[in-house]
Amino acid sequence: MPGTEKTESMSFWSHLDVLRVALMKIAAVTVVFGVAAFFFKEQLFAVILAPKEAGFITYRLLNDLSGLITDAGAPDFYVKLINTGLAEQFIIHMKTALCAGFLCASPYILYQLFRFVSPALYANERRYVVRVVGSSYAMFVLGVAVSYFMIFPLTFRFLGTYQVSGDVENMITLQSYISTLMLMSLAMGIVFEIPILSWLFAKLGFISADFMRRYRKHAVVIILVIAAVITPTSDVFTLSLVALPMWLLYEVSIWIVKSNKI
Repeated sequence: MPGTEKTESMSFWSHLDVLRVALMKIAAVTVVFGVAAFFFKEQLFAVILAPKEAGFITYRLLNDLSGLITDAGAPDFYVKLINTGLAEQFIIHMKTALCAGFLCASPYILYQLFRFVSPALYANERRYVVRVVGSSYAMFVLGVAVSYFMIFPLTFRFLGTYQVSGDVENMITLQSYISTLMLMSLAMGIVFEIPILSWLFAKLGFISADFMRRYRKHAVVIILVIAAVITPTSDVFTLSLVALPMWLLYEVSIWIVKSNKI
């Protein structure tokens, strides 16, 4: 098959050289994007800090929905971010720029990794890998977007304005804000891999559409528990809003498993 003879003729050290070149290209492109993100500090943190503002698109939509139910609408809020370390803002700036650079370079990273492994694959395997990796990447990005526009803003608004007493003022550290945003984005990106993992497990014979239907009620309970952990609020509307995409992912997974039945 194409690429097989070339792969077999290459020595172990030749493979390492090819991998080294690929990793150097990946590192270089990531650093370039990271440096660019570092110098565009205002634009970078305008995006990152947007969910803390009362005028963020998610809050505006919720205010509009609340206005349809009551004349008062949703209450306004303000949460102050503070810095507690001498060099902490600069360090956070560098880390955030590097993460942004890695995110921007991620399509190129996947391309370089695919170029490294593709010579060892058959033509049909290459097409198979492209579809799986492409779908996984798209779902991960979608999960990050859902976290940024829905999950994190709702969580931040609840926890950032929660008070045990009016005498205790909330002043959230920048480090806490950034780390929570990144961890929740990563978590939702992984959660959105449910359809891909379900399809893969079905191909391996671990699960079936009938199995997923049979334990649908159990899955819904687990989804609600996870949604409650991600967004710890007593608001039923908010909890439902968080659990809805996860439930839809489970239902989509059943359809995918059924459609790709072995």
